[in-house]
Amino acid sequence: MNVIETRLPGIGVRREIVTGSGRRVGIVAQRDGDLDLIISKAGDPDACVASIPLTPDEAATIGNLLGSRQLVAQLTEEHRDLPGVSTRQFLIERGSPFDGRPLGDTRMRSRSGASLVAVLRSGQVQASPTPDFTLAAGDLLVVVGTSEGLDAAADILRNG
Repeated sequence: MNVIETRLPGIGVRREIVTGSGRRVGIVAQRDGDLDLIISKAGDPDACVASIPLTPDEAATIGNLLGSRQLVAQLTEEHRDLPGVSTRQFLIERGSPFDGRPLGDTRMRSRSGASLVAVLRSGQVQASPTPDFTLAAGDLLVVVGTSEGLDAAADILRNG
């Protein structure tokens, strides 16, 4: 899918895609750092039906939600023939004991037996992050393991 990038002099940059229905959906990244989610009117790419201001955390979370579905579906399919193994997603929330700390501090694999296979941040996938990867609020962690291991991983991420 092609991303259309349009410079908006004095404002910033608009990045958007054209959906199958002909609508344009995208983001306006303003020069001051503000972000707006935009949806165009059908048949008129310059007329917006909606322009929704987003905080950086909101934009990152939306990106993670949209990107995670495809990644989780792929991982679920790959583990389909492995009885007892499943995939779960965990959101690092602001105030989490691991917000701003390295992944290795969780000791997730040794404490739960579950493995973190990817982190989605701002719509980007960090596959197989290393122990020194710093977690941040808004990160969506994709974890693979047994049901018990995933429950233990959830407890670790929630309570430290």
